[in-house]
Amino acid sequence: MSIPSQYNASSVENKWYDYWMKHNYFHSEPDEREPYTIVIPPPNVTGVLHMGHMLNNTIQDVLIRRARLLGKNACWVPGTDHASIATEAKVVAKLKAEGIDKNDLTRDEFLKHAWEWTHEYGGVILEQLKKLGCSCDWDRTKFTMDDDMSEAVIKVFVDLYNKGLIYRGYRMVNWDPEAKTTLSDEEVEYVEKQGKLYYVKYKIEGSDENLTIATTRPETILGDSAICINPEDPRHQNLKGKKAIVPICNRVIPIIEDDYVDIEFGTGCLKVTPAHDENDKVLGDKHNLEVIDIFNKDATLNSYGMHYEGQDRFAVRKSIVAELESLGQIEKIEDYTNRVGISERTKAIIEPRLSDQWFLKMEELAKPALDAVLTNGEVKLFPKKFENTYRHWMENIRDWNISRQLLWGQQIPAYYYGDGKEDFVVAETLEQAVNLAQEKTNNLQLTTKDLRQETDALDTWFSSWLWPISVFDGIRNPENKDIKYYYPTNDLVTGPDILFFWVARMIIAGYEYKGQRPFENVYLTGLVRDKQRRKMSKQLGNSPDALKLIEEYGADGVRVGLLLSSAAGNDLMFDEDLCQQGKQFANKIWNAFRLVKGWDIDTSIEQPNSNKIAVEWFESKFQKVLTEIEDHFSKYRLSDALMAMYKLIYDDFCGWFLEMIKPEYQKPVDIHTLKSAIELFENNLKILHPFMPFLTEEVWQLIQQRTPEEALIISKWPEKKEINETLISEFDFASEVISGIRNIRKQKNIAFKDAIGFSIVNNENIAPTFDEVIAKMGNLSSFDYVSESVDGALPFRVKSNEYFIPMEGSIDVDAEIKKLTEELNYTEGFLKSVQKKLSNERFVNNAPEQVVASEKKKEADALAKIETIKASLESLK
Repeated sequence: MSIPSQYNASSVENKWYDYWMKHNYFHSEPDEREPYTIVIPPPNVTGVLHMGHMLNNTIQDVLIRRARLLGKNACWVPGTDHASIATEAKVVAKLKAEGIDKNDLTRDEFLKHAWEWTHEYGGVILEQLKKLGCSCDWDRTKFTMDDDMSEAVIKVFVDLYNKGLIYRGYRMVNWDPEAKTTLSDEEVEYVEKQGKLYYVKYKIEGSDENLTIATTRPETILGDSAICINPEDPRHQNLKGKKAIVPICNRVIPIIEDDYVDIEFGTGCLKVTPAHDENDKVLGDKHNLEVIDIFNKDATLNSYGMHYEGQDRFAVRKSIVAELESLGQIEKIEDYTNRVGISERTKAIIEPRLSDQWFLKMEELAKPALDAVLTNGEVKLFPKKFENTYRHWMENIRDWNISRQLLWGQQIPAYYYGDGKEDFVVAETLEQAVNLAQEKTNNLQLTTKDLRQETDALDTWFSSWLWPISVFDGIRNPENKDIKYYYPTNDLVTGPDILFFWVARMIIAGYEYKGQRPFENVYLTGLVRDKQRRKMSKQLGNSPDALKLIEEYGADGVRVGLLLSSAAGNDLMFDEDLCQQGKQFANKIWNAFRLVKGWDIDTSIEQPNSNKIAVEWFESKFQKVLTEIEDHFSKYRLSDALMAMYKLIYDDFCGWFLEMIKPEYQKPVDIHTLKSAIELFENNLKILHPFMPFLTEEVWQLIQQRTPEEALIISKWPEKKEINETLISEFDFASEVISGIRNIRKQKNIAFKDAIGFSIVNNENIAPTFDEVIAKMGNLSSFDYVSESVDGALPFRVKSNEYFIPMEGSIDVDAEIKKLTEELNYTEGFLKSVQKKLSNERFVNNAPEQVVASEKKKEADALAKIETIKASLESLK
């Protein structure tokens, strides 16, 4: 068999992915095995693969592939989220490019375009995940707008409404003027922006006096309903009972009193605009003030804006300030830093807006989910530090605004039959709604034509919070075999930024609709950042093309690169060098495979004792690292698990074990050693497979011919066996001896083909277990235990053991004595300076403990070095 000299990822990856798919290894059906279930955090249907997806899905694939190897019935459910705001924006942009205005379309016409867009672009990211090696059960792929998924959402809405938990209310909401929809509180990000604070003078009706208010939003002046003062403010006692005149529009408004106004802040006079500020709305309700909404849905001014009608709010801000200055009603302008709410999706600045919306009461629903994480530990967060964030959100939970003014999404199943606020019914179907409306109105003449459905769609999260249940049809058919077998799921891998958006809400839904947690463990990844610690984004241009990375370094190389420094919950400082390291690791394993497969076999020769010891050592070393790896997995320290494997394979297997058993040049290996080497190699492949699936399957299949039932992906995780700690410890010592021999060979330019003598003063009483290994790897002509130093030999130490390599004319003795003497003089001088410092009581008593300890270590190291140099000099004289 001809084995290529280089590992070629591009020729391997498609081959094995197709093979896995062909043999249905990813698919799961309920059986007698223990299930292991993961549901994918559904990426937006608009999405393309980015570094965050790469990290998140690599972690999931590692977990699911390991579960398969452990003999579990592994099921990883993939899918996408319909992403109402993002997708509608994409469709609107596409229509606009075609000269079509969304507003000219009926709902059905728009949805037709949306579905066409989804069918054309919506599966892109799932196809890209296959390039990464993700072993999802593609037969189970779900989309949050699938008919059965939508039916489940509607069923839950109706159920919660009938329980009195969903209500319609006229409230101040967060309005995204770009998407033209309301948002929940959690969909608003707050950022600091540099702005201005404008001090505006209002005339007092019937006098020449003025009062001054301070505002960051002078454009909202046109919506003012009152000026408020604190009744205890001594500065404004003269304003009580009077009225003020709003600049520009000259509307007369009352001056009201309320202790809500902070005497210490600003001018003590507060403009009240109930339609555009939540706190102002509270004041307005309390004092029965007029509500004047000055904005259109796109945040341009309406007719209340007078001559500014139709202009954008920020353009009006500049113009209105200029007009106020011309009227002499700007007292001063100051620089001001303000916290501004922006839309998490569109990044537009949010407008507070009064609106009729649908809300879900959360306080009672949230209690079981709060207890699950913080009291009884039924759901565990990794890392644990996120429990405090979870607690804060859940203990301060507010009612969830679940309606969106969008067409793309599940249409709210409320049906209106009249103009009154309560003239509606909620039902799963139009036919059921007609029956309910007839009962409610006692009018049997009502028909489907008399009802009109709510135009709002549901918040996207209202579908994805059911994801672990609805993907198994657990809402519509709560007793079906899939939901009973796969639910609750095991692990959830996601980002901490959606801990409340999605994770907490899924836990809430789990207890409400299944009476139990939706998953046991939540692994919270960090953000992927660049080397400058900046979050990767398209805007910054610092996010590499994920598919190009795979093309250049191979999927396995990228997976290793991502995970080598990705501890749970900590941000990953991504560096392409890590992917290069992953690629080099793949080549290291490939070359090890080529080495082993290149050996000739002689079945007649016995196994050398050095090989037998080497095999026993690596078996124990493997078992010790296997225990460490499983401990890391149990704590979701996947980066540490990978690093332990990396060191085991790169250093111990390739660097030591294969060198120990490698036959002499052009000589054969015995069959016992080869069989053991292949078995150990296969065990390495098994533990590495979850991290590097393509490379490991390729090598596994090349080691020997396999049937589909013997593929690595469905093989068995290595069994735990006894660990010989003594053997491991003895090898650690022996490896230092071998390194010492190699160092002297290198320093003195002694070729490995030239055998050298070797003598030992065994002060440590080290067992001779690895003597034959040392002799082989050092190419020693003799191996003698002696009681004292050997004259004319170069020494080195490992702990208190002394080792001597006779030089016998291979070096210039005089030159070596001169070199060692100079090194001795330097080290003795260094020792004196350190001891002088340590003899200074003031230094010892006042310096930090670690500094003193460091100096003492320097002293000990110098003393040991001096002793070694003196022994070397003595041996050369």
